[in-house]
Amino acid sequence: MERTNIAIYDTTLRDGAQQEGMSLTVPDKLRLTSLLDDFGVTYIEGGWPGAGPKDSEFFAQAGSLKLKNAKLVAFGSTVKPEGVPSQDSQVLALANTCAPFVTLVAKADALHVAKALRCTEEQNLQMVADTVSYLVSCGKTVMVDLEHFFDGLARSEHALRVADTALQAGAHTVIACDTNGGTLPDGVYAGIARLVRSFGTCVGIHAHNDSGCANANAILAVQAGARQVQVTANGYGERTGNSNLFTTVANLELKLGLKVLPDPQKLSELTHLSHQISEITNISPFARDPYVGSSAFAHKGGLHASAIKRDSALYQHISPSEVGNCRRMLVSEMSGRALVEMKAAELGLTALSPSLLAEITTTVKKREAAGYSYDGADASFELLTRQINQMLPSYFKVETWRSLVKGRTVSAEPTDSSAEATVELVAAGKRVCRTRAGNGPVNALDHAFVSALSKLYPAVKKFRLIDFKVRILDEDHGSDSTVRVLLEAAGPTGTWTTVGVGTNMIEASWEALTDSYIFGLIKEGVTPLEEPLAS
Repeated sequence: MERTNIAIYDTTLRDGAQQEGMSLTVPDKLRLTSLLDDFGVTYIEGGWPGAGPKDSEFFAQAGSLKLKNAKLVAFGSTVKPEGVPSQDSQVLALANTCAPFVTLVAKADALHVAKALRCTEEQNLQMVADTVSYLVSCGKTVMVDLEHFFDGLARSEHALRVADTALQAGAHTVIACDTNGGTLPDGVYAGIARLVRSFGTCVGIHAHNDSGCANANAILAVQAGARQVQVTANGYGERTGNSNLFTTVANLELKLGLKVLPDPQKLSELTHLSHQISEITNISPFARDPYVGSSAFAHKGGLHASAIKRDSALYQHISPSEVGNCRRMLVSEMSGRALVEMKAAELGLTALSPSLLAEITTTVKKREAAGYSYDGADASFELLTRQINQMLPSYFKVETWRSLVKGRTVSAEPTDSSAEATVELVAAGKRVCRTRAGNGPVNALDHAFVSALSKLYPAVKKFRLIDFKVRILDEDHGSDSTVRVLLEAAGPTGTWTTVGVGTNMIEASWEALTDSYIFGLIKEGVTPLEEPLAS
């Protein structure tokens, strides 16, 4: 049976770029266009030509792109009340752009027509008809965004009249927009069903996520007959929320069995594409994103692990590999022996005896009760497992360490402070002591530690700290609280996270720091020194 085709219309370059903290350069937009085209998106909305220098420059350069799958779309609005399209500068910009497709936004709510446009409903229909027909005469394929469609349909039939007018004037598709994001799934289904009954399947949906229903609304719109879905690839565009490329494409392809991508094999690149777009947009990936998030297939409970060990499908709705992701087992105080065994195997530690697994499980539970957290610190868990299994290399012994901060206050001036740390350690009969300054006590400690270690193990110069998180565990104790530190580091083999707990931040940081460098040395395959070093 042939699968129904659904067109994906991506709005990352315009809608997505409107979110706070996101600013795309022209090279960014060109690169995103190429990535989305290669993935198999049907339409890519490039922006609003004539609205600003950046979008105008994008369209000036985009004409040279060799797109394989996608059609480039320019976005704009209808002519103003009593205006003439051929004399309207922004309509002319749409007519003259390199994009073969144009999407016009049109008011589909009589309330907005009266209060925002300040014109009559008949004038609004004339604006739609004139603009669509003019752009069609210029050789453009025109789509019309029915702005505030669902709110408008609840008030009057004007929303349907706008859709009819657009199609009569030559529009290719009418797209029902839940602009305020407040329509619930049953309302979206009913509204799309009315459009489909009236005009056939030349209908699309653009769902916003203000009420948390965007993805559900997109799915129900397709089930009601819509054949186009507008989404934003970066995941958190202008109120599009979970109605994004990754979730929507996966749901349509895997759950409804619809044809979204020209090459279904591209679905296995979904997670990688997600990370690429996050890098370009400079927005950190959200771990809990469906399908592509690092926590999307993470399992923490012992009951889950015990069942997954027998059959991974028992607690996973798809195989993570279908979207290019992977399963992660999280070790915590909720872990049973099965989960610990699977996590150890995941880290390459196999053939552990039942008694060792029981000891590891018991130790993890005790340490988590004391404040440790291993579900986000795989490196520390591996070191703990190696230690209990007597497989932990002994690279050095720390004799002493200290970190000092000195501050002085000059009248009416900010406090002037400096930090200094000293680390003394021994390896292969060689004692090394280093004192270094730093930007704060932890940074100084890191500098001193690296300086001392690099004398013995030069490989540590390849490592760098990239993230540092501190959490107070018993807030009611004030400055006497127990502190947990999660420290992320990177090296040639990848990234890793360690955890430390102490009665103060420096103590907790030192534990995480020590674990981090030991783990890095293990991953680099460094052998512990045995012979005394030459002086």
